[in-house]
Amino acid sequence: MSILHQVALFLGAAVIAVPLSKRLGLGSVLGYLAAGIVLGPWGLALFQDVDAILHGSEFGVVLLLFVIGLELQPKRLWVMRRQVFGLGGAQVLLTTVLIAAVGFGLGLSAPAATAVGLALSLSSTAFALQTLAERGELRARHGRSAFAILLFQDMAAIPMIALIPLLAAGSDAGNTGEGWVYAIKVVAVFAGVILGGHYLLRHVLRALAKLRIHEIFTAMALLTVIGTALLMEAVDISMALGAFLAGVLLADSEYRHELEANIEPFKNLLLGLFFIAVGMSVNVGLLTESPGLILALVVSLVVGKGAILFLLGRRSGLDDAHALKLALAISQGGEFAFVILGVAVGASVVERSESELLVLVVTLSIASTPLLLKLIDSLRDRAGSHGVERPADKMPDTNGHVIIAGFGRFGQIIGRILRAKSLPFTAIETSAEQIDFVKRFGSKVYYGDASRLEVLRAAGAGEATALVLAMDDIDASLRAADLAKRNFPNLRIFARARNRKHAYRLMDLGLQVVWRRPTSRAWIWRGFSSAGLA
Repeated sequence: MSILHQVALFLGAAVIAVPLSKRLGLGSVLGYLAAGIVLGPWGLALFQDVDAILHGSEFGVVLLLFVIGLELQPKRLWVMRRQVFGLGGAQVLLTTVLIAAVGFGLGLSAPAATAVGLALSLSSTAFALQTLAERGELRARHGRSAFAILLFQDMAAIPMIALIPLLAAGSDAGNTGEGWVYAIKVVAVFAGVILGGHYLLRHVLRALAKLRIHEIFTAMALLTVIGTALLMEAVDISMALGAFLAGVLLADSEYRHELEANIEPFKNLLLGLFFIAVGMSVNVGLLTESPGLILALVVSLVVGKGAILFLLGRRSGLDDAHALKLALAISQGGEFAFVILGVAVGASVVERSESELLVLVVTLSIASTPLLLKLIDSLRDRAGSHGVERPADKMPDTNGHVIIAGFGRFGQIIGRILRAKSLPFTAIETSAEQIDFVKRFGSKVYYGDASRLEVLRAAGAGEATALVLAMDDIDASLRAADLAKRNFPNLRIFARARNRKHAYRLMDLGLQVVWRRPTSRAWIWRGFSSAGLA
């Protein structure tokens, strides 16, 4: 089979499986895995040399870690240090120790049990964050805690990958002199990457940026990742570790966003290929041979990991409901488990049969996450929350009023300003918890999603003086702005932007006033006045 035929099969399988998986609410990762199972030895058997495909597709993981490094700005980490390093570090440590102890008790060697504990302590970053975002829970208390833990896991995956070969080396009696020589080589390579990235690479990127040749800048971005990865591989260090280090060195660079935008398409395609290759390597026969064992391992992983997350959530100040949501949202295995287990098999730390069993367990644990998240909704009433979906409230019949979409901190500031100016307003909010909270202080807020046309019509957008978009969800804010512009052309729209990119997208829609730093009531009121509202 020619390379073009193989590429066509990969792309065709992804185009069919991934949208279908997303429509079923299972996420893109499971779609790629399912496509791999269908194409692989246990499906249509169109590909046999799975190891070669898996090895080539690992470059997608390298690109992923480069992008993760680009996003880890030191200032951002410092602000979140307690949650990231405290909560995330405790989760990884406790989960690793628990799973390693169980593995050792079941007969694994100490290095193998440690490698398995490290691999299974990680959750699915892509799957969990995407699911939380779709549910609008990323900014909730458990969503922020989940993000912090996943961020630490992403960082921890790098030293974990580098540690696996050392576990293999630790089981052999190595030569001390050779060990020192190897250590010096590693230090020299790290020093070269750090110095080159800090003093040389930025100047090269600046020179290429001045040429304004987009494809050459993209080529330089790829060369940076590949060159660093090859340099690390030359001294038997994980290529992913080198790519991550290069990304961190450029995190504060003025070219960070351009590099990320150029790398993103290659990363997504190759990462999808990696998950397809992992799906090909899944030993489906194990599921038919030992369904009881597989089910027991999946339940043990999800329950054990979830129990640790629940306890840590409670210790960090979350109530029972939010701690339970945190536990169920990220109690699955993660993508990096496939990488770590693959490295462990290559380093002869874990047997291939054991790795195949654990890959199947991780895959099934990811598949169980949507079911667990649906379980969250059924448990909300028991936890005392009213966050289940409900129809929008009946809005008051008011003319010439202002509609405030989103009644969080900023929306409440707008409400106080309008109340002080004796201007009528209708506040809409999608969080039932927030509605219950502001009711305690005498504010009347209606439940509804302003990014839906019927809700805007019910709120009287056709007769309203203005619409204020104060929503935390950027996508929902943009949908509401576009919907209002198209259906209510005479309605004046004001918006609060979460960041510069959000502000530009709002301005592209033709909004009159965009607040980027709402720090002063007087400043906000000037925005109303400049548009003729006051």
